Amino acid sequence: MKPYSEETRARLEKEAREIIARYPQGHQRSALLPMLHLVQSEDGFVSANGIELCARVLDLNPAEVSAVATFYTQYKRRPNGEYTVGVCTNALCAVMGGDVIWDTVCEHLGIGHEETTADGKITLEALECNAACDYAPVIMVNWEFFDNQTPESALALVDDLRAGKPVKPSRGPDHVPTFKENEHTLSGFEDGLVDQGPSAGEAALLGKRVAAENGWGIPADPGWSAPAKEGE
Repeated sequence: MKPYSEETRARLEKEAREIIARYPQGHQRSALLPMLHLVQSEDGFVSANGIELCARVLDLNPAEVSAVATFYTQYKRRPNGEYTVGVCTNALCAVMGGDVIWDTVCEHLGIGHEETTADGKITLEALECNAACDYAPVIMVNWEFFDNQTPESALALVDDLRAGKPVKPSRGPDHVPTFKENEHTLSGFEDGLVDQGPSAGEAALLGKRVAAENGWGIPADPGWSAPAKEGE
C-alpha cells in the first residue's frame, strides 16, 4: 500500500488533532479508538499507514496501536466491503428465519462470515443480537436496521447494494451510508443524518400505546419502590 499523499496525511492529521482535543490533558491516548475509526474512513480498514499516523500523533509505539486494533472486532485488518451486511443468527431471529436467511445469502453471494465479495461491495457477517428482537428476523447494513426480513427480501437487498441502487432502512436515515462514511461518523464527526427517519417502529411502541389506552402508568405514591430482589 502506497504511503498517504501529503494532502491526505495533512487532512487526517488535522481531524486526528480535533479528536484529541476532545479529551482532557493527560488522557489523550483515549482518542485512539475514534482515531482508528478515522483511519477506516480513509482506507476501509486499519492499514499500516493508519497505524503509523496514530502512533506518531499520539506518541505511541506502533505495536501499542496494533494491540488495540486487534483487540476489538469493530476494527478490520483487511479491506472491508462498501457495505457490511450483518444477518442476525441469535436465538429469536434464528427461529424466526434468520438461519435460513443466512444460508440463502451465503450461497447467493458465494462468501461466508467476514468474507467480502470479489467486487468489494459486500462484507458478510453473522451477527449476535441486534437489540431488535421485536422485528425479527433482522438484517443490518452498516448498522442500519432492515426489519422483518425474508430470504427473498434479503436477496433483493444485497442485489440492490451490489448494483449501486439506493436502499432505505426500516428505521433511521433516508439512505444507508457507506462503510467509510459510517466510520467517519463513528470517529466523532456529524453526518447530518441524525434526525432523519423514525428511530422506533410500531412493534417497539406497542406497549406504550396499550398502556395509554388502559390508563396504565408508574405508581404515583412517592413512597413506592420496586420490590427488593431475592437475597437483597
